[in-house]
Amino acid sequence: MSRRWFITGGTPGNFGMAFAEEALAEGDRVVLTSRRPQELASWADQYGDRVLVVALDVTDAAQVSEAVRIAEERFGGIDVLVNNAGRGWYGSIEGMDESAVRAMFELNFFAVLSVTRAVLPGMRARGGGQIVNVSSVAGLVSAVGFGYYSATKFAIEAVTDALRDEVAGQGISVLTVEPGSFRTNAYAGFANELVEEPIPEYHDLLEQVRAAFVEMDGVQPGDPHRGARAVIAAMAQDPPPRRLVLGNSGYDAVIDAFEQNLADVRANETLSRSADFPS
Repeated sequence: MSRRWFITGGTPGNFGMAFAEEALAEGDRVVLTSRRPQELASWADQYGDRVLVVALDVTDAAQVSEAVRIAEERFGGIDVLVNNAGRGWYGSIEGMDESAVRAMFELNFFAVLSVTRAVLPGMRARGGGQIVNVSSVAGLVSAVGFGYYSATKFAIEAVTDALRDEVAGQGISVLTVEPGSFRTNAYAGFANELVEEPIPEYHDLLEQVRAAFVEMDGVQPGDPHRGARAVIAAMAQDPPPRRLVLGNSGYDAVIDAFEQNLADVRANETLSRSADFPS
């Protein structure tokens, strides 16, 4: 039987669209959500009744509930949830505007919880399902200039790890995906964004960060469709992996960070073990 997908963040040229197209290539059916559904109308027409585009701002809890209701009513349930919607802002830890920090957590973290909690009752009632939370390499390796973005993705990593164990007994698998640098539209806005940093000492650093993203735009090594196919292949494993890093540079960065962290922990084993009461 074909699976029924619910994918957030359906912006043309981004990962959401790649997930949708690869799921459709598998013979599945897709609900693709977007804040601007009119942009997807002509794309959806070619797939007929196998695709449903639904307007959704994932930060609006009422819209989330309604979108899930519409999806379940149309296809009879949701077998695969892909929490893909998200965005990154850059700025220093000291200087970034607090409202921007909170907005980033609302979109990248709390909205993921809202969608997941709306979809889980149906999955539990049917006794199975798959959840894919799109994190980032920045959720495993914090990025300078993107500290708060990294924090939102680290939070996704933590919640996903706990959720995986909580729902495993109900036939639901949970996969965290950590893409590196992929050729989507995610970097397109950096060319027109000026560094808004109130603390002069960080301005040059953040300008270097911005310039690096401008330079990478359009030449990122990652292919979103290959990435989506890798995720589908991982989902088919028995059991599926807990997480999947996507892309060569991302894989190397994560391995290097994990090995360094492990070396740091082991280097201070004596101090760590000295903190307990004497046995």
